[in-house]
Amino acid sequence: MIYFLRGVLGLIGLVVIWLGLNVGLGGMQTLGWQGPTDFMQITDAAAFAVQDNHTRFLAGVWAGVGLFFLVGAVYLHRFAPLLKALTILVCVGGLARLTVGDPALVFSANIAPSLIAELVGFPLLGLWIHRATAEPEHD
Repeated sequence: MIYFLRGVLGLIGLVVIWLGLNVGLGGMQTLGWQGPTDFMQITDAAAFAVQDNHTRFLAGVWAGVGLFFLVGAVYLHRFAPLLKALTILVCVGGLARLTVGDPALVFSANIAPSLIAELVGFPLLGLWIHRATAEPEHD
């Protein structure tokens, strides 16, 4: 079962890196790896450049989170505390989605799958990591 967990962590790591690179390299308009990029119109180029740069930073952090999941798939016991912390952080990010104040958006087909993964899937993943690494093992 631990090999399945390692596979799940590796897959999550690759997906998160991919998502981070999509925005990190493409900015707020993205590289288009998740769909169309023509969803915004820039009305203030200077303000957009600042926000775009902040968004690229956050996406770089997200790609780094993915890298830790990927490394954690290989060195599971060594990285277990960090992986559990990251699952909590992803859940906190999911909770932040709820601050938008628009339940129709949050629970729409475009957002709900991510929200469910963040609020249910990642906490369960953290519990799985905790249980799987309760006994010491050398990576």
